[in-house]
Amino acid sequence: MARRPRTPVDGHLTEHSTGIEHIAELIRHTVPPLHPAGTPFIAGSLGVAAVGYRKGWIRVPALLTAAACAAFFRHPPRVTPTLEGVAVAPADGEVTLVDEHVPPRELGLGDQPLPRVSIFLSVFDAHVQRSPLAGVVDSVVHTDGKFLSADLPEASDANERTTVRLATEYGPVGVVQIAGLVARRIRTDCAPGDQLELGETYGIIRFGSRVDTYFPAGTELAVYSGQRAVAAETVIAHLPVAQP
Repeated sequence: MARRPRTPVDGHLTEHSTGIEHIAELIRHTVPPLHPAGTPFIAGSLGVAAVGYRKGWIRVPALLTAAACAAFFRHPPRVTPTLEGVAVAPADGEVTLVDEHVPPRELGLGDQPLPRVSIFLSVFDAHVQRSPLAGVVDSVVHTDGKFLSADLPEASDANERTTVRLATEYGPVGVVQIAGLVARRIRTDCAPGDQLELGETYGIIRFGSRVDTYFPAGTELAVYSGQRAVAAETVIAHLPVAQP
């Protein structure tokens, strides 16, 4: 198929297909891929719809459930910023806290308050988590706890959570996946020693949650409470260069 030039990007022309290939390309760009964690839920709902396809009261709810699960487990592609010394949002959602707070003990970041950004994910947000900075995973620790509403300040300390500590060129950074009132399953797909790139997907929380990020002292936080964050794209902090 012939190609046609589009808008120049970084000195190069973006090319697109024509005809049927172009339609398929538009669908790929519009409909995001799915995170693997959603496959059992979608497949199960479609299986129920197939078994009960002659009965509308079974088929319709099952198909709607499959569509809802596909929306929830979407894994949209993102373009990370190229600026130096910036941290990106680890999740889609509403910024609920921009403050200083003592990080969870299991992160090993000390007992003094550190700059923190909290992002609350509603059931309508994409629920994958992405690395706010490039770095090597120092530790991954799961802690049992309560299931308070994730938008409450006390959820940081009381709720079930999984903490990931990253060794970055700016110093250690902690990212905390926090279960919420509806969310009961935290999945973390990284382990100590893994290298994570800026904006790389490393986990997912099912059905409503929160993600806290703790930065080294002296970090300039760049977002405000009430702001909407886009994972891997919204700059949430500017980090100082670590001293030798």
